[in-house]
Amino acid sequence: MAEGIARLSALAQSPVISTLADAFAAAGFDLAVVGGPVRDGLLGRATHDLDFTTNARPDDILRIVTPVSTAQWDIGREFGTIGARVRGEQVEITTYRADSYDGATRKPTVEFGDTLEADLTRRDFTVNAMALRVPAMTLVDPSGGVEDLIAGVLRTPIDPAVSFGDDPLRMLRAARFSAQLGFEIEENTSRAMKELRDTLRIVSAERVQSELVRLLQTDDPIRGLRTLVDTELMEQFLPEIPALRLEIDEHHHHKDVYEHSLTVVRQAIELEHERHPGAAPDVPLRLAALLHDIGKPATRRLEAGGAVTFHHHDVKGARMARKRLKELKFDSATIASVTTLVELHLRFFGYAEGTWTDSAVRRYVRDAGAELERLHILTRADVTTRNKRKSTRLRNAYDDIENRIAALREQEQLEAIRPEIDGNRIQEILGIGPGREVGEAYRFLLELRLDEGVLGDEEAEARLRTWWASRP
Repeated sequence: MAEGIARLSALAQSPVISTLADAFAAAGFDLAVVGGPVRDGLLGRATHDLDFTTNARPDDILRIVTPVSTAQWDIGREFGTIGARVRGEQVEITTYRADSYDGATRKPTVEFGDTLEADLTRRDFTVNAMALRVPAMTLVDPSGGVEDLIAGVLRTPIDPAVSFGDDPLRMLRAARFSAQLGFEIEENTSRAMKELRDTLRIVSAERVQSELVRLLQTDDPIRGLRTLVDTELMEQFLPEIPALRLEIDEHHHHKDVYEHSLTVVRQAIELEHERHPGAAPDVPLRLAALLHDIGKPATRRLEAGGAVTFHHHDVKGARMARKRLKELKFDSATIASVTTLVELHLRFFGYAEGTWTDSAVRRYVRDAGAELERLHILTRADVTTRNKRKSTRLRNAYDDIENRIAALREQEQLEAIRPEIDGNRIQEILGIGPGREVGEAYRFLLELRLDEGVLGDEEAEARLRTWWASRP
């Protein structure tokens, strides 16, 4: 912790903070760095956003920051927040708050407060309820955040039932911070999350989606996902995940689908880092890893002799994923990516059973389209067997298919698989106008391209004429 305090001291002396501290002090107002920057400084983690709190009202804040900033914005003025760009960094400065909630919505009755301590106790967790007064360099910690940081515990500054009752979104934030920081959620806090799970209904789908995304963006979201399932919060917005905990009887044996799915998420993230070091977290890939088997409960069949089947769970799962992601207000591009990956995640396993023709490889690339690299990662991550021989065989098979795709890509421009002859040229060759027959001819040529590769313009035209002449 001594190292953390030294880091906080260095942070306070940064040009941005010292500039603002001097400006507010000269104007006769208090200023404190608050929340995440203080927590992360004490933990030795990188700090990206700077948040401040002050006893100055919004008009005073704007007046103070204008001379020392290159831009200002007051979109959050009604909540007491003024934004500014100081020394090239974006900051937000908020008046002390003492809000109250009606319990029916997440919208507080905004009330400005008079003390830093009261402002801190209305925040979500003790580790986020610490502030560093500047320029005095005084750590303010009214609810024991430092002790909880040392213990690795998440706890609310006030009664968790009151805190979560005020703002149920804090329950999802608990799961996210648990994963992000690697902290345990204190027992009373966890119990309140389960007891108040139904109150999540007053939180908008967009807010829920945002917290889910931020959880999936952590390096290891598994702890947070388990928290959401164990507290039954996941039931409120993504019930397909807890439904993966299928009952297994003594006569029919199959892999634990829930545990398998969490393992696939972890392995997909590891492969993501390995194949694309330094890249931003790939949320569509991680969502697909989490959702790839959600069609299994609806398609499970217990067969004679103890076998269990999940026929067409890929197709069923893709439909379920599309419906759920729409309800959570995900953008259309993310929905398209995830559903494509879920629908195609089993395709490779046919390759592992026997070598595909070049035509089959082309179709695999064509069907995956822009999701091919994600599909590579998801399919590799989907191998969770403890049988080393089987695992090695599948890994080698996927190495082989990637090598074949690379070779065909060099020869045939696989990313743009299309016939040599386009629709306009089809009309010229066959002497026909726009209509259904042009589409039929185009599909015929596309099938040739997939089956036989690049034919060349002359050969493609000859095949087209022969096909046209042979039509009834």
